[in-house]
Amino acid sequence: MTEQQLPGDPPEPATSAGPPLLEVTGISKSFFGVTVLADVDLDVRAGEVHAVLGENGAGKSTLMKVVAAAHQPDAGTIRLGGEEVTFSHPRDAQLKGVSIIYQEFNLLPDRTVAQNIFLGREPVRAGVVDSRRMEADTRRLLAALGASNIPPDRLVRELSVAQQQTVEISKALSYEARVLVMDEPTAALSPHETEALFERVRRLQEQGLGILYISHRLKEIFELAQRVTVLKDGRRVGTVEASAVTTRELVRMMVGRDLAHYYPPHASPDELGEVRLRVRGGGVPGLLHDIDLEVRAGEIVGVAGLAGSGRTELAQALFGVRPFGSGRVEVDGRAVDLRTPRAALRQRMGFVTEDRKAEGLVLPLAVRDNGLLALRALGRWLSGRLPGGPLRVTDLMKRVDLRAASLDQEVRYLSGGNQQKVVLAKWLATNASILIFDEPTRGIDVGAKAGIHELMRELARAGAAILMISSELPEVIGMSDRMLVMRGGTIAGRLPADPTEDRIMLLATGERDLGEAA
Repeated sequence: MTEQQLPGDPPEPATSAGPPLLEVTGISKSFFGVTVLADVDLDVRAGEVHAVLGENGAGKSTLMKVVAAAHQPDAGTIRLGGEEVTFSHPRDAQLKGVSIIYQEFNLLPDRTVAQNIFLGREPVRAGVVDSRRMEADTRRLLAALGASNIPPDRLVRELSVAQQQTVEISKALSYEARVLVMDEPTAALSPHETEALFERVRRLQEQGLGILYISHRLKEIFELAQRVTVLKDGRRVGTVEASAVTTRELVRMMVGRDLAHYYPPHASPDELGEVRLRVRGGGVPGLLHDIDLEVRAGEIVGVAGLAGSGRTELAQALFGVRPFGSGRVEVDGRAVDLRTPRAALRQRMGFVTEDRKAEGLVLPLAVRDNGLLALRALGRWLSGRLPGGPLRVTDLMKRVDLRAASLDQEVRYLSGGNQQKVVLAKWLATNASILIFDEPTRGIDVGAKAGIHELMRELARAGAAILMISSELPEVIGMSDRMLVMRGGTIAGRLPADPTEDRIMLLATGERDLGEAA
C-alpha cells in the first residue's frame, strides 16, 4: 500500500483498455499575453478515473475548460474516439459526449430536478411539454446512479449540495456522456456524502465512462484514480500510475520540492499567554446552546464536527453575524457585546469565512481594494496607516506570498489559493488579535496549504488567539494545540493535541462520551 493511501488496493489501472476515449495533444492557451497552458498532453480511457493535480494556478481548470469547450485553445488538437474534433461551444462538446461538472453548479434553483436535467431539450407531445415522460426519464437516470430517493418534481433549491451534484451528473448522462470532467467534486461534501459520490463515480466507471477528476485531496486520488497527471506552471510534469507512487512523490511533482512536514510544530506551554477569548453559556436560539470555550494568546484551538453540528454557526455567533442571545463573551478579560460584525472588528477580531467568494471578497474589485475592506469597515481607510504602522499593501501581499499580476488585478481572475491569500491579507491589515478561520484551506493545493498553515502558526506565535474550523481531520489534528468537537449545536467534548481520528468521530457522532473537563 502506498504512503498515506487508504486501506485496500486501488482499482486496477485501465492502461490496457484500448485507445483513449479522449486525447488532447499540444494544448496551449494564453490570456492577455500570459501563458496559462504550454504544450500539454492528456488522455483518458474508458472505465478510467484519471486525476489531474497541481498547485493553484497550475492550469488544471483552464485545461478542463478547453476540453469542455468553455475556452478555445491557441494551439493543439483534441481527439474523441480516435477522431479529431473541434468544439465551438460547450453545448457542442456535450452533444458529442464531453460534459463538465464545475465546483459551482449550473442549476436553476426554482426549477424542478427534471426541468433542470432536460432544460432546453424537454420532450414534447402534441405541442406541449411531456412532463410525465420527462420525469420518467429523470427517474431512470437517477436510478442508474443509485439515487432513486431524489424526486424528479422536487425544486432544486430544496436539495442538499450532494443531491444537487447528483442532478448535475444525471444531466451529463442525459447527453449520453462518454467523458465526464469533475472539478473539486467533494469540496463542499461531508464524509458521508463524499463516500456516496465515490460509489456513483465507480458506477460510471462500470458503465464505461472516462472521468477526468480534479481534487486537492490526495487521499481521494489514491482511492479513486488509476492514473494521475501533474501540472505545474501550465506544463505537464508527468503522468504516473496511482498505484506506483507515494503521497510524497506526488507532492514533490506538484510543488517542485519536498515538504519536510505538513504542519508546523504545536505551541509549547511557555508560548501560551492569557485567555483572549472566553465564552460562558453562549446560546443562539435554534442553533447553539451551552457554549463554553476559551482561547489563549499563542494558541490554535481546532473545532471539528460533522456537517450541521454547529461549527460555522459558532464562528458566526462569535463574530456577530448571528450573535449570541444568551451567555457571556469576554475579550481580554472584559465582557463585550458582539451584536454585529463591526462590533467584533472593534474588538480586534477577524473572521476568515467558509465561502471566500460569497462572503470574503468583492470579486470585481482589485486586489488592493479587497485587501483594505476590513480597514474601510473600521473607518481607517483615509488615515493612510495600519494599526501597527504606515499603510503598505505591497508588504501585506508579500507576507501572504500572493501570486498576482499586480495589485490592480481583479480578484475574480486569481486562483482559489491566491484569493484565499487576499482574504488573509485583509485581516492582517487590521492587526487582529483574535482570528476565526472557517475552512481556511478548502479547495487549495498542498503548497498553498502549507503556506497558510505556517502563517497561522506565525500569527499565534506573535500573540494571536486562533479558533480554526476544518472538515479535514488530518488538518484540524495537525494544526490544533487543543480541540473542541461539536455535535447538535454544542461542544460535545474537548481533546488535547494529536487525538486520533477515531476519538474525534466517536464524539462527533455521539457513539461514546470521551469528553474531558474544560
